[in-house]
This record gives sequence, C-alpha cells and structure tokens, in this order.
Amino acid sequence: MTGEPVAVRDLLRWSETLAAIARTGIGFTSSTYERERYEEVLAVAAEISCDARHRLATAGHRPPVDDPAQLVQEWLADVRPGMAGYVTPRLSVGAIVGNDAREILLVQRRDSGVWLYPTGWADVGYSASEVAVKEVAEEAGLAVEPIRLVMVLDGLRLGFSRSPIYSLVFHCRLTGPAAEVRPHPLECAAAAWFPRDHLPSPLAGARGWAERAFDAIDGKAVDVLFDVPRSPPWRHDCA
Repeated sequence: MTGEPVAVRDLLRWSETLAAIARTGIGFTSSTYERERYEEVLAVAAEISCDARHRLATAGHRPPVDDPAQLVQEWLADVRPGMAGYVTPRLSVGAIVGNDAREILLVQRRDSGVWLYPTGWADVGYSASEVAVKEVAEEAGLAVEPIRLVMVLDGLRLGFSRSPIYSLVFHCRLTGPAAEVRPHPLECAAAAWFPRDHLPSPLAGARGWAERAFDAIDGKAVDVLFDVPRSPPWRHDCA
C-alpha cells in the first residue's frame, strides 16, 4: 500500500471479496462457532461497503443499500449449502461495434445514466458470442456478427461494476445499416455512435477498455486484453 487515498472502487472490491469468503465459509461449515466468525466478517464487509456507497452518494450516485445490517441480511439470504454456496463472480458479455466512420456504439443505461458498450448477463442456452449478438440487437436494434474475443475484464477492478463481474467482450461487425439505432425502451435511455475524441460522460471504466476497443475498430491486430495480476492482489490502484 502507498500513502495515496483508497479509491471507492477498491473499497467495494475489498468488501465484496470479504463477503464472498464469509458467505462461502457459511455454506460449507457445520460449526456454529465458525458461522459466528464468518458473520462477523460479513458485518465488517458491510461497514466497508456502505461507507463506499455513501461516498458514491455524495458524488451524485444513489446507493442501493446504506444500512450495514440490511446488507448483511441480504448477503445471508443468498447463502446455500455446499458447492451451491460457493460465491463466484457473475458473467456478463459485451460487444464492441464500430461503423464506417470508425465510431463506437455506446448505450446509456436508464437506471444509472452511465454509458457503456452493449452488455448483459450471460444467458443459459446461449454461447458467449450469441449473447453478444443478442445484446446489440436488444439494446441498440442493430444486427452484428462476432469477429473475435478482445477483452476479459474484472468489472470491480475497473470500476464499471459495484458487484463481482467478469466480462467477456467481443469485437463485432455490423451486418445491417448503422443508421438504424433503436435503444431498448426499458433498459436504455439512449444509444448512439461516438468518435474516439468525443466520448460521452459518465462513461464506465473507459480507462480500462477504450483504447483497445478503438484499436479493434481501426482494424489493428490486437491481443486479448486481460487484467494483469497484481502482487499482492489487494494492492489498490488510484489511477
């Protein structure tokens, strides 16, 4: 650790990690003593999380939960015994889509007002690339085909998620007219094309993916981007 202030995204990441360890422990233990210790860890994690959410609230974001005791109860309600109780990140799938002007397709979430490339939860019965195609069709009304996987990202680490998410991101090619952008009426407040030097705000986690996204749109040969391992992994990043 350095003497620099801890970023809110790191507080959320640490609290979610502690909560996941504690909930997994509760799911596997039959000891009342161990359960009590894990519940104490949950209480600490909830205090950290609510402090971080309070900071977000002062910055204009409404926290979904601001009561540590309520958050602990929500976490406990998700506990399942055995392997079903092993807490892991959820999986989302996103799509990087460019047009002939080398602009990127972005959608604005109706719930948060934040902009991001089309993305959504991985659905059972679909392959990852099929989810990417489906999300672009649903969120922007455009037809695409996947070209290649370009990013595997940790949403908590990059700061575009407040819950544990791994995101698979595909570069996709338009197969229909680029002009017919139709944002989803319930999920999206807007959807539009943006050039590299005029991106909208607030834009989720752009420092972690924007450069690679535009490299793919520009036709450059790009390797799959992934989060570089940290040593130790709990070191915070204030960049």
